[in-house]
Amino acid sequence: MLSVHTSPLHQPGTGDAGGMNVYIVELARRLADLGIEVEIFTRATTGGLPPMVELAPGVLVRHVDAGPYEGLAKEDLPAQLCAFTHGVMRAWAGHRPGHYDLVHSHYWLSGHVGWLAAERWGVPLVHAMHTMAKVKNAALAEGDTPEPAARVIGETQIVRAADRLIANTAEEAAELVRYYDAEPRKVAVVHPGVNLDRFRPVPVPGSTAATVSVPMATTPAATIEREAGVAARDGRAAARARLGLPQDALIPLFAGRIQPLKAPDVLLRAVAVMLDRDPGLRSRMVVPVVGGPSGSGMARPEGLQKLAARLGIADVVLFRPPVGQEQLADWYRAASVLVMPSHSESFGLVAIEAQACGTPVVAAAVGGLPVAVRDGETGFLVQGHDPADYARVLRRFDPVAGDGGLVTRMGTAAARHAQSFGWDTAAAATAEVYQAAMQERRRLRSAHAHG
Repeated sequence: MLSVHTSPLHQPGTGDAGGMNVYIVELARRLADLGIEVEIFTRATTGGLPPMVELAPGVLVRHVDAGPYEGLAKEDLPAQLCAFTHGVMRAWAGHRPGHYDLVHSHYWLSGHVGWLAAERWGVPLVHAMHTMAKVKNAALAEGDTPEPAARVIGETQIVRAADRLIANTAEEAAELVRYYDAEPRKVAVVHPGVNLDRFRPVPVPGSTAATVSVPMATTPAATIEREAGVAARDGRAAARARLGLPQDALIPLFAGRIQPLKAPDVLLRAVAVMLDRDPGLRSRMVVPVVGGPSGSGMARPEGLQKLAARLGIADVVLFRPPVGQEQLADWYRAASVLVMPSHSESFGLVAIEAQACGTPVVAAAVGGLPVAVRDGETGFLVQGHDPADYARVLRRFDPVAGDGGLVTRMGTAAARHAQSFGWDTAAAATAEVYQAAMQERRRLRSAHAHG
């Protein structure tokens, strides 16, 4: 696997680390469980890192020296691809011939290294775009920086060169065909997964947090539904106590990288609309924003805090830095609802994580979010990015002025919906893509050998 611009060992939620980091870590672990050994090549961003780190049994992370360790923006990385490729080739030279069976590259920068490596080694290239320049540029937030032409050209070349392309959703697969002329037979749809042991309505037994019993599968359906609702409600109360949040508050949560693409400003503007319409809501509302500046958001790292102050809502907004996965699960559990007003999302892994914790989602109807969220059942999808529209929907989750049972009803349905997105399923489907690419490569090689 190749992940040039961000390490699977980095903390998601800040810089360039996000859902793709989680994707690579979880997928690699589950592939290893299936007997597929994985080596992940990533750029060293700190001096003194060990050349190799075992992430899990069967999963090795290799740090490649390519350019200065710190202070290098993602936009500057194309100039370091030759150095990165050199590092990959040096590692390959230390192995027996045929050591690597396949290259799986993530994001377009890795795709260019993967293209060269796969050709040199005579193995298939499987590529995952994660995001696409043409799609992002078609849905830019106001004032955001468009993706450069070099990326568009690079992505087009990779799509042409790859043996297989993995898309998160059927819509993403269609975008690959529509925007990049991908051959439909090369595109496979594999939904990302969620760690269902970590993200659940109650903490994993044995953790430091309080636990609540989960109903057994043999219990009648109506009882399961009722007890699941009780478990989610108790889990939410316990999480709020651990995080120091008021028990009866309306808590809409934003979790992710703070940049215009993710549109956290839409949530803040929606909250301002809600408080303007109902000043009494101020005493029973907390709006956590968990994450750090990323992408074009790095140019104005304090921009969101200043917006909260200008809107007169700084007293209800709680800014918190990125947190580890266990604590992130607690933020999901504590929330009344997760809000994702993104302008573009290839899938929206955060939406599935929150739902797995029994928390409904209000999201923009873009990208893969209509797959991640069942509109009207596990949350609500909003057309466009008008703060007033989000304010109207969020008002429904207010335990006083809205539907008092909505959080529990939707949260129970959300937790059930998330069960179909386990990483074991995603890994098995990815392994099938690998197998198909390798079989086709063998057929072509045999046909060539026989004229």
